[in-house]
Amino acid sequence: MVRLQLAQLRLCKPRQWGAVWLAWHLWEQLGLDGFWAALLPPSRKGTRWLQVLFVLVAYRLIAPGSEWRLHRHWYEHTALGDLLGADAGVADPHKLYACHDRLLRHKQALFTHLTTRWRDLFGVNFEVLLYDLTSTYFESDPPDDDNDKRRYGYSRDHRSDCVQVVIALIVTPEGLPLAYEVLPGNTRDSSTLRGFLDRIEHQYGKAKRTWVMDRGIPTEDVLAQMRASDPPVSYLVGTPKGRLTQLERDLVVQPWQSAREGVKVKLLPRAGEAYVYAQSADRIGKERSMRMRQMKRLLARLKQLMDMTLSNHELLMKLGAARGKYPAAWRLFEVTVEAKATTFSYRLRRDKLRQVHRREGRYLLRTNLTDTDPAQLWNHYLQLVQVEEAFKNLKGDLAIRPIYHQRQDRIEAHIFIAFLAYCVQVTLSNQLREKAPGLTARSVLEKFAAVQMIDVHIPTTDGREVVLTRYTQPERDLQLLLHQLQLQFPEQPPPRISAHQAVTATIV
Repeated sequence: MVRLQLAQLRLCKPRQWGAVWLAWHLWEQLGLDGFWAALLPPSRKGTRWLQVLFVLVAYRLIAPGSEWRLHRHWYEHTALGDLLGADAGVADPHKLYACHDRLLRHKQALFTHLTTRWRDLFGVNFEVLLYDLTSTYFESDPPDDDNDKRRYGYSRDHRSDCVQVVIALIVTPEGLPLAYEVLPGNTRDSSTLRGFLDRIEHQYGKAKRTWVMDRGIPTEDVLAQMRASDPPVSYLVGTPKGRLTQLERDLVVQPWQSAREGVKVKLLPRAGEAYVYAQSADRIGKERSMRMRQMKRLLARLKQLMDMTLSNHELLMKLGAARGKYPAAWRLFEVTVEAKATTFSYRLRRDKLRQVHRREGRYLLRTNLTDTDPAQLWNHYLQLVQVEEAFKNLKGDLAIRPIYHQRQDRIEAHIFIAFLAYCVQVTLSNQLREKAPGLTARSVLEKFAAVQMIDVHIPTTDGREVVLTRYTQPERDLQLLLHQLQLQFPEQPPPRISAHQAVTATIV
């Protein structure tokens, strides 16, 4: 009779299991296992590229960092090997980089696949598309290759000292991404829309769609083409506040309509178009508070400078610094420095202050949806926050930067993997919105990450060992969350024994 020596029981190799299991479940929900299985078959040497890709995406989703960190630290501290039935070779850095080289050719096929999955999972109709751009920078020297997309340009990250690329993204009002493109870092926003209109029409066909964009993206020529299309392409776009100067007199006589509590809108028809003028009480208070704070700080700085003894050059430098730090408040003052003088004077531009005061918390939108309720148009425009949320997640939770790659194709593949991770994340976010509102995808991943997997080693009296691989039981709050999401952990793995033949063991 063989007995288990419980006094010598050992707990070995704790590793994170819950979050990687959830990532795999979401990956399967999106049908990405089947999609990539056909496109990334195993190599002749037996490398399973589908597994390598999932490891890269799960890493970007759960604990993003460099491929070197994935190889040296992260993979061995997770239960991905248990989940995939793969050894540490799947996280070999050469395989990770080689996987990057196999992805970009399938980008358009992925977009088509995602469209089908978003429709099946969430009943999306794609009648409204949100379009915006962002930039992501590199802390590296500019490339020598003229064809490289890393360029200096307008930085939304306030890092004009770094080269960057521009990312253009299309999402639905639910935040579900349909397509993206990586553009040179010096690309002007207004030069990008025409190509995306053609690409979406070619991929998904002509249909009744409304494009929602921020100001500065469409040019007058593109808007004219959208109106002249057959059928016309609908648009709703933000308009610079400066255009209010031309329209204020006509807008004054238009009646207000209530869009929602605290928000009023006006509609001004104009030759095949309409302008929507919106006023938000909450936004008025916020913008007014921000402006007052800047004015107080600028005034305090100007008074400090007046008390200093400075040369003309020093004075100009410090005034320039104040202007850069408080730009919105600076526009409300007239600062005068005489040539070669060491003193200056300033006065409040009351006419400009009255104009700013009148326009705070107010927005002017432009559309060719002339028969649509202006309140509905305003709500469509508010949905642009979903694009901003996507960019926030890509740069924050998914840490799309810093980018360590130097080759152009690897840079774009890195962004492609981050896009895949965002697709997995937003799938979870949309399920939470319905079944567990108030929780974010990041907080749920952290809750699942608390579930660990451990190997329990129990020696036997004949020198062998029984190995029980077990994940820890979820806490009460995670059990409730699993119930809400209609998820269930799989059964615990069967025990293993250190010899091939069966052993009848008696616990002592």
